[in-house]
Amino acid sequence: MREFELIVPCHFGMESILKKEITDLGYDITEVADGRVTFWGDEEALCRANIFLRAAERILIKIGSFHAETFEELFQGTRALPWEDYIPVDGRFWIAKAASVKSKLFSPSDIQSIMKKAMVERLKGIYKVNWFEECGDSFPLRVFLMKDEVTVGLDSTGESLHKRGYRKLAAQAPIAENLAAALIMLTPWNKDRILVDPFCGSGTFPIEAAMMAAGMAPGMNRHFTAESWPHIIGKHNWSDTLEEARELVDLNIDPDIQGYDIDDRMMAIARENAKLAGVDKLIHFQRRGIEQLSHPKKYGFLITNPPYGERLQDKEEMPALYRMIGQKFQELDSWSMYLISAYEQAEKDIGRKADKNRKLYNGMIKAYYYQFLGPKPPKRTVKAVQK
Repeated sequence: MREFELIVPCHFGMESILKKEITDLGYDITEVADGRVTFWGDEEALCRANIFLRAAERILIKIGSFHAETFEELFQGTRALPWEDYIPVDGRFWIAKAASVKSKLFSPSDIQSIMKKAMVERLKGIYKVNWFEECGDSFPLRVFLMKDEVTVGLDSTGESLHKRGYRKLAAQAPIAENLAAALIMLTPWNKDRILVDPFCGSGTFPIEAAMMAAGMAPGMNRHFTAESWPHIIGKHNWSDTLEEARELVDLNIDPDIQGYDIDDRMMAIARENAKLAGVDKLIHFQRRGIEQLSHPKKYGFLITNPPYGERLQDKEEMPALYRMIGQKFQELDSWSMYLISAYEQAEKDIGRKADKNRKLYNGMIKAYYYQFLGPKPPKRTVKAVQK
C-alpha cells in the first residue's frame, strides 16, 4: 500500500482542532502551518481523512516542493516532479488554485500557466506523445508559495469538504459547515448537554451538532475526485471506509439540540436540510425571535452566528439586537455562550467581556469567536449499591 504525505487545509485559526481530529484518527502530524496541517498516511488514511474529518477543507497528496524565485526556477522545479506516478496519459490536469505569500512570484495566472507547461513538457517525454487530449479523469492541483518555497498538492477531494451534501438551500450569509463543526469542537459541548442556536438560519450549527452526536461522518454521503483514481487508491479502500463510517452511526439517541429563527422560510429550509442530513429527528426547530429565548434547564450552550450588520440598512439595528442577546443570555442560569460575529461592538452591547475570543475568517469577513464561559455542571455521584 502506498504512503503519501497528506496536506489538509482548514480555516485560519482552526489548526488545533484539525490536528486533534487527525491524531484521533490515529495518524502522526508532521507539520502545522497557518491554515493547514500535514501528516503521513496510506491509501486508507486518504479515504478516512476525506470521509471523517469535520474541520478540513480538502485532502491534498503532496507531489513535492522546491525553491523558486524566478519563473525559470518554477518551470524547472515543476518539470522535475514525478507527474507520471499520478497522471495517466489521458488524464485532465490543471492548476486549480495558486496562492502566494511573501514570495517573488505572486501572479496566480502566470504561476498556473508556467506550471501547466512544465507538466506537459515532462509528460510528453514520458508518454512519447506530442498532444494530450485530456479526455480522461480529472487531476486538479493546488499550489502554495510561501517565502519562495513552492508546495504542490494533488486534490483528492474535488468540491470542498464543507459541502457535506445536505445543504441544498442556505441563508443569505451562511456559515460553512466545516467552520461550524470546528467552532462546536472548540467548546466542551457533548451530546448529553443542551445546545441552542437562536439564529440558526439554514440550520448548520444544529445539524453539525446532531451529526456529531449520532457519530455520523461528515463525508459519508458525498463523492470525491480520487474515487476515479484506481491506479492511486484502490476502490476497496473507499468501500471499506464507508462501511466503517456506517457502523459508527447511532440514531437511537435523544439529544437536546434546538434551532430557532424568526423567519418561517428559514425554518422550512433548516428542516429540509436536517432531513437531507438524516438527523431531522434529533433536532427541534421552531420559529422564535431572540426576545423569546428561554430554557428551564441549566448548564446549556448557546452556539450561534447572529447577524453582523454587514448590510448598511441593518447596521442601526445591531446595538439593540446585541443588547437583547446579552439580556437573554444573562437570564439563562449557568449557561455558556459561543458567538461568532464581525460586529465590532459585540462585547460592549452584550454587556460583558468575553472570557476568551479567537480571531478567524468567515469567508472573507474577519470575525471573532466570543466565548462566554459558564460554570461546569457538578459531577454525577454514583450511589453505592448496598449488599
